[in-house]
Amino acid sequence: MQTTLERAEAEDAIDSAKRRQILDGARRVFLAQGFDAASMGEIAKAAGVSKGTLYVYFENKEQLFAELVKRQCAITAERLFELDVGNHDVREVLFRLGVSFLEAMVEPSHVSTVRMVIGAADRKPEIGQLFLDAGPRGGKRRLANWLQAKVDQGELVIDDVEVAAWQFLSMCNSAVMMPVLIGSEPPPPPERRAYLVRRAVDVFLAGYGPKDGA
Repeated sequence: MQTTLERAEAEDAIDSAKRRQILDGARRVFLAQGFDAASMGEIAKAAGVSKGTLYVYFENKEQLFAELVKRQCAITAERLFELDVGNHDVREVLFRLGVSFLEAMVEPSHVSTVRMVIGAADRKPEIGQLFLDAGPRGGKRRLANWLQAKVDQGELVIDDVEVAAWQFLSMCNSAVMMPVLIGSEPPPPPERRAYLVRRAVDVFLAGYGPKDGA
């Protein structure tokens, strides 16, 4: 016989599975039709639930879309920015970060989320701000904090770590994501991504590495 705790855990598992089911259906509808054209009825159909069930979990499509964006950003963040301030091989840490960053950026779920946000941001700028805060700005903050630690340890020379963080992520990202997002090109293979990251690290350290005689 189930205890109260066991029943609660089972109910939580069912609730989480239902939310994932709804979010998966919503992603398909938003990606196919865009934010404005999507309806809660179509999302319910795609998710295989009734509209009544859908409204139990989400009040409206704005809330549903926001949850999709936050969840994707959280999934991406879990793979990134595990930066150890005790590791003094700055080049190696930046390289590993750049490679894992690009791997996350070219995942189909991330690419589709960025496309959905771009499509919705004109009419719903708060969605764009939500994505920026949960995704790119959060990553920039984590990297900037690590860079500041490296500055304090004398391993980098940077007067504005936030700008430097943006610069590094942009150097890794731009040559890969623009063709994927705009041109629908396939992501470059891992060896090409690694090459691009190495060059980004080279440029970054040439600008911000310790100077001779410092």
